[in-house]
Amino acid sequence: MGVTIGVVGLGRIGAFHTETLSTLPGVDGLVVTDERPAVTESVSAKFGAKAVDSAEALLKSGVDGVVVAAATPAHAALVLACVDAGIPVFCEKPLAATPGESLAVVQGIESSGVQVQIGYNRRFAPAFAAAKVAVESGDLGWLHTVRSTTLDPAPPPLDYVAVSGGIFRDCSVHDFDIVRWIVGHEVAEVYAAGSNQGDPKFTEYGDVDTATTTLTFENGTIGVVSNTRYNARGYDCRLEVHGSADAVVAGWDEQVPVRNLEAATTFPGGTPHSFFMDRFTSAYQVELGAFADVAAGRIESPCTARDALEVAYIAEAATLSLQQHRPVRIDEVRL
Repeated sequence: MGVTIGVVGLGRIGAFHTETLSTLPGVDGLVVTDERPAVTESVSAKFGAKAVDSAEALLKSGVDGVVVAAATPAHAALVLACVDAGIPVFCEKPLAATPGESLAVVQGIESSGVQVQIGYNRRFAPAFAAAKVAVESGDLGWLHTVRSTTLDPAPPPLDYVAVSGGIFRDCSVHDFDIVRWIVGHEVAEVYAAGSNQGDPKFTEYGDVDTATTTLTFENGTIGVVSNTRYNARGYDCRLEVHGSADAVVAGWDEQVPVRNLEAATTFPGGTPHSFFMDRFTSAYQVELGAFADVAAGRIESPCTARDALEVAYIAEAATLSLQQHRPVRIDEVRL
């Protein structure tokens, strides 16, 4: 038997999630709401969902699970409202605006026993998931280096940059999560460097447009995360996992946005990826399919609020490291 899922927040990602949910065989019904009534009605009509006028009404509508896709400042309160109602919830990253607020939400969740899944979609991309299996199988030996790359083709809107919390909190967190998940250990120390060569607004907002973060894990593995807002060739998202016995990569498909200068080599030959939604369409389908199973009580959350809290600590340490030009131990920011 299928489930009914509610979606709160119908902006770019919320509307996208509604469309994805409408195609899943495990979802029998949808209920949607947004603070803009016209948007609610438009999305409702397009995907055959029931429209309600508030999150409170949605929670009383009989949904089995809720997808929180509203703006970041609303995440914490919405998640806790779902938890208080005993309804499993899927929350887009981040869980909350700060580590302190995230910790309070985690404590509220864990004392309730309600399942909460955080939207770190790369865990569900087939090649990334296969890398995790390769690590757990022991085929790679012990890991010495894991590299994660996210290069955006163009900056986000500057009004978003002004409130996003910076590149480490709104972009690098996906890399931090996937590297932590792949390694299977916690980060002990962070060192970050960054620069601005693009729009001067990044400097005005205390942000950088390009950054590299080195993560030292408790078991000795080194993580290297690279990010930029300016990669005009396309959306570049890759993972490299190097072990003592073998190495594997994910993201090196025919659409990877690089030009290969090796002679007599045609790879990659496809049209470069241009946006994260088309790059990870299948991952979003698997991710939300997993949440349908969470809402139905068939599985536990595959990406917990505690996972999101650990990522928030890494992002906080990276931000502090950039500001103070020094390595920062996670213990310095852990609450």
